[in-house]
This record gives sequence, structure tokens and C-alpha cells, in this order.
Amino acid sequence: MSFAPIVKGFPLHFAELENAKSINEKLIPAYQRIRDQEKIRQTHHFHGRFENTYIDLKDIPELQPIVDAATHYASEITGIENLKSGFWFNEMHPGHRTSLHSHEELDEVLSCVYYVTSPENSGHLVLRDDYQDSFVEPHAGMFAFFPPWLEHEVEENKSSEMRLSVAFNFGDAG
Repeated sequence: MSFAPIVKGFPLHFAELENAKSINEKLIPAYQRIRDQEKIRQTHHFHGRFENTYIDLKDIPELQPIVDAATHYASEITGIENLKSGFWFNEMHPGHRTSLHSHEELDEVLSCVYYVTSPENSGHLVLRDDYQDSFVEPHAGMFAFFPPWLEHEVEENKSSEMRLSVAFNFGDAG
């Protein structure tokens, strides 16, 4: 795991998923098969698309290695052994972007994004605080961990391909 510049006293954390290529190659078609089913919940309709697509883990078991790795890293970062988490997919086609927001609605202690696909020019993750903006160049197989109160957005996807990520929020399960 690596660390980036400190944002308001909190270092940003980055990690790589082992075997990301083979895991992602299985996850992408599984996601594409299920994303349009009636039981799938989507929220946050901005800029002509839904920003959040919620799929139950039992319906997409190909995601399990990513959930396990994200939870492991989140536990290392927070020092909390018993974490609960929620996740959602974020599908960005050419011309799409994600609005500025934060994740401090409930009892989150850490947020994370994992990149399933990230074509060149598909947009930086922009982490914004009072002192500076941090621009993260994502790539497939990368985790980026940051505090839930940190405002962030994703620049416009200027590539000709879909970018797919999975976002997580972690809280203390006590």
C-alpha cells in the first residue's frame, strides 16, 4: 500500500488488487449482464446518467475478491477489525462526469474507489479540500482510499470507452 500527500492531516492511501486483470475480465461481463435488470436500484441522476448502481453481492459473486481486498485494506488503514461496508458501481460513458460530493451521510469512517476499467483520458478523480486539489490518475486494478468527508468528483470521460468503478463506504460494525 502506498500513501499520497496529506489532505487535512489524513493521508490518501492507494493499493493494487492482486490478479486484477483476471478478476476484472470476469467482473465486466457479469456487471453488464445484470445492470439493466429490474431489481437493480440506481440513484443520483445527474448529467444524463445515474451515478450509483446498487447490485447485491449475491447477484454478482465476481465482485467478492474486490470486496475482500477493499475490506482488508480498510481495516489496515482504520485499525478497525470489524467493518461494515456498502458499495455501488459507477459506470461512466464518454462525456459523463461525476458531481462534487462527499460521503459523510451516516457513520462512515473511510471511503474507497476501485477501478475495474479506466481508459486513458477517462477523467481524474479530484479530491478537494480547503488547501489544495489532488488529482488522481486512475488505472484498472487500483484502490484509492480517502476520508468520507473529503469532497471529490470525477472529471469528464474524454475517452471513447466506458469507465467502470466500484465505490465503497466503510463504518465500524462495533
